[in-house]
Formats: sequence, structure tokens, C-alpha cells
Amino acid sequence: MSAVATAAATDNRGVAPLETDEASDLEEIAPVAPAPVPAPVPAPADKSLALSAVYVVGSVLLFLTQGLGMNLALANLTQVQGSLSATSVEAGWLSAAYMAPNVSLSIALVKIRAQYGLRRFAEISIVGFVIVSLMNVFVSDLHSAVVVRFISGIAAAPMSTLGFLYMLEAFPPARKLTAGLALALTCTTISAPITRLISPTLIEYGQWHALYTLEMALALIALPIIYLLPLTPVPHAKVIQRMDILSYLLVAIAFGCLAIVLTMGRLYWWLEAPWLGVLLVVSIATLTTVVLIELHRQVPLIDVRWIASKEIIHFTAVLLIFRLVASEQSTIATNFYQQIGLQFEQVATLYWIILAAAIAGGLLCAVLMNPQHAERVHILALGLLATGAYLDSQATSLTRPEQMYMSQAMIASGTALFLPPAMARGFKAALMKGPSYILSFIVIFLFTQSIGSLIGSAAFGTFITIREKFHSNILAEQIVLSNPLVAQRVNQLSAAYSKVMGDKALLNGEGTLLLSQQVTREAYILAYNDAFLLASAIALFALAGLLLHMSCNWLTQRLTGPAPIPAA
Repeated sequence: MSAVATAAATDNRGVAPLETDEASDLEEIAPVAPAPVPAPVPAPADKSLALSAVYVVGSVLLFLTQGLGMNLALANLTQVQGSLSATSVEAGWLSAAYMAPNVSLSIALVKIRAQYGLRRFAEISIVGFVIVSLMNVFVSDLHSAVVVRFISGIAAAPMSTLGFLYMLEAFPPARKLTAGLALALTCTTISAPITRLISPTLIEYGQWHALYTLEMALALIALPIIYLLPLTPVPHAKVIQRMDILSYLLVAIAFGCLAIVLTMGRLYWWLEAPWLGVLLVVSIATLTTVVLIELHRQVPLIDVRWIASKEIIHFTAVLLIFRLVASEQSTIATNFYQQIGLQFEQVATLYWIILAAAIAGGLLCAVLMNPQHAERVHILALGLLATGAYLDSQATSLTRPEQMYMSQAMIASGTALFLPPAMARGFKAALMKGPSYILSFIVIFLFTQSIGSLIGSAAFGTFITIREKFHSNILAEQIVLSNPLVAQRVNQLSAAYSKVMGDKALLNGEGTLLLSQQVTREAYILAYNDAFLLASAIALFALAGLLLHMSCNWLTQRLTGPAPIPAA
């Protein structure tokens, strides 16, 4: 989010700013360090409408390049595991390998960009991404795919930063933290539905290699954009200290281990694989070490005391709750469609609607982005998320995408509406404390969005598994052949095999097997309904907390009266 800080700095000082990027899905936000104050640079003139449009298009392409690279394997694990000769559990390592380095690299990129310059950072980043994209073409088995995915996670980390920078470059300073921020964050949400729309055709055409040939093509298109469309130059200085390297490596180990545990824990099951506990202990130990180191540094990489303050803990909780609720669409709904056996042709229209709703929500947020409207936008967003999730909780085995058009559109719009105001408020709070607090804010945002999305997927996936077992046990208790209705159903199901299977016992066994499969399917549908209802309850809880917070603030203002106007 480099340009966010740039915008803020320009607004405050009238000089070329210290840039910012985005974290994880939005990588970073601004150069951090307490560096020597550079000589003032004249603020750049506003760009023409045509040139601004070119920067917006370039930003969207960069976001798509990074987003598709991240989602193509994740959305098609079942399909690509055949071409890689892997089981479903082994294919899960593709996601774990990508996320392990990706979730923390943004922290290092902030200072690297600040010290070595934005131009060099952009050029090296895009060249590295193109090279890694080419490596996907040579993948032939699971082991090589895991290695390439790990490297891809490293190479992709700067891409959303560049997408963010190019989007903010298109807007004048006064609009960077409003319209620019909202549109940039909207771009981070559109890759998932686009991936679902284009993946089936690519898989049919050429499996793994077709998926990543597209990524390579997008990277090659993005390459000249970086070289032909310059970003506003910013001053840079030596900001990296030796202890920063140690602190970052420890954070990378901690976040990487945590990402692997959250990605693979549900597949190996949490209490069944001892190595999951080992990784979790390593993560906790390294994070504790980082805290002890940073507390005793005069110029810390991460300001632990500020992160532990009441306001920042509240902000972190808000972002985590949002990320949990947003997992309803990316985790629960998508898996629900697969569970009831829907094919791409049946869900394609739904993903088009989700894409349109996300874009509409982002545009509406760009219009409403104003500090005075932030809480009202959050009320609208949480209301949409809660209502949409509740509507989904009424699903049955006969539910089809047509019945979810409205609910999924509401969730997509609510997701696009919620994040930009929260992001702008948190970023401004960090800027008020000083540039050195930007990196601490990035750590918070990185944890709540990257790690938070993994927590959401793991939590809801585990919840669905547990509830499926619960519902299966209850339904199985009612399936006894002494019940006339059950016996009739078994006979109906086995009738299809009566012409090719003469043995009555085998025929009844086949009917019983088919009935047990239907029971399992119904148990899963009930479990998904429970998960939808849980997501709705979390959103309602957050909405109630927000309304209570607003009411307390209003009462406090009424009781204390307006603040006195200072004498001139």
C-alpha cells in the first residue's frame, strides 16, 4: 500500500511521500523507518483522465496476475491432483507451500522498498514473477509442483503491492485514501470468482500446465506495464538494521509454521498428526522470541507495545471477525456446491453475479468513503453479510444456485464494503503515531487477513466435519430396516439393479449402501447449514457490538458536551 502513505504524506506536507503498499492480499503500506528527512520534492501534477485510466487498467491486471496465481491451484486441487499423481491430502501441500512464505514476506518488502527505491523494487519484482511463472511449465510431479509453489509464494508477494501502487497512482492525493483505497481493495476480491469462471475451460484444455500458462501470459503482459508506466519517485534511505533481519526471519518462521498448521491441520486432523503440534510450538516459541527482542530495541521493527494497546486490539478483533464472516463465501458456499454435485455449467451464472456484486459494492464504497460515514458503511456491510449467510442456512439437497443468487450477491457486496473504511481508519491511526508505526500496522493487517483467512477456512472446515458426524449419528439411528418406510426406500433404490443382480441379499445390500450415501449427503447439507448459520450469528454479534459502541460514544458526547474551543 505504498501509495497510501504517499497520499497521506503529500496531504500533510505537500511533498513527495514515503510510499505504501499492501499486506498479504494487500501487501504493505508505507516505508517505515525513522530515516533522515529528505529534501522536499514538488508534488506531482494531477494526471489526465486517459492516463489515469491506463494506470487503473494496469493495476487491475497486476491484481489479476497475482490473484489468479494464488487461486488457480487452490480452486482446482481436486482436478490437478490427477495430473500430479497425488492424493487429495498430498495436493493440499500445494496451498501450504504457497502460503508459508507469502504470509510474512510483506513485512520485509516494506523496508526493502524504502531502502532500495520503488523503481528498482518494481522492476526486480515483476522479472522475478515472470521467471517463476515460466517454472510452472516444467512441473511434472507433486514434488516439483510443491517446490515451484513455494517459490511462487515468494515471487507473488510484491505483486499486489504493485497493483495497489498503480491504482493509487491514478488518483489525486485527496482521493488516494478514499476512492483509490476502495477500488484497490475491491480488486483483491475479484480474483476468486474469476478463477472459478475460467478454470474449468483451462483444466479441460491442459490440466496444470494450462492453468499456469495463463499466469505466465499475464505476467508477460504485466512486464512492459512496469517499465512503461512509471510510479511517482519517492526518497529512500538506509533503514534496514541487522536486528531487523533476525526479527523478520523469526516472524517468517512463526507465520510460515502457523500457515502450514492451519492449511493441513484439517486434512491430517488436528490431534492425529504429532508434527502439527511441533510446528505450532515452534510458531509460538519464535513469536515469543520476537516479542522479547523487539521490546528491548530502541528502534524496533515491530512496536509490540502499540500493538498491545486497547485501541489496536479492538481494531484487530474487528478485522478478524470480518475475515471469519467473509470465509462464508470462499470456504462454505463453494464447498457446498461441490458437495451436492453441481457442475461448472450450473454455477457459472452465480459466479458472474458474485463478481458483479463485488464490483458494485466496491464502487459504492468508493462513493461513501468518508471518515464520518465509516461506521454507517460497516452497519450496512454487516447487515448484508448476516442476512446473506442466514438465507443460505435454509439450503436443502434440492437447492440450486438460482436460490442463492440474492444471498451470495449480498455477501459479495458486504465484503467489498467492509474492508476499505476499516483499513483507512487503521492506517490513519498509524500515521498519526509516526512513520515507524506503519510496519506495526502492516503486521496487524497481515495477520488478520492472510492468517485470518486461513483461520476462517480451518475453523469452518473443522466445524462442518464435526457437525456432519453429529448429524450422521442422529440420522443413522433412525435408519432401521424394521421401519416400513426405510425398507420401502431400500427396495426403491435397489430396484435399478434388479435386472442385473439376482441375489436378493446382494440386492438389499446395494440398496442399503445407496441409502447410507444419501444419509451422508443429507448430514453434510445439515452441517453446511449450521456453518452458514454460525457465520450469520458472528456477523450479527459484530453488528450488535458496533451499535452498542456507537451508542456509548453518543451518550458520552451528550453527557460531556462539545469539546471546548481553544483560545486563539
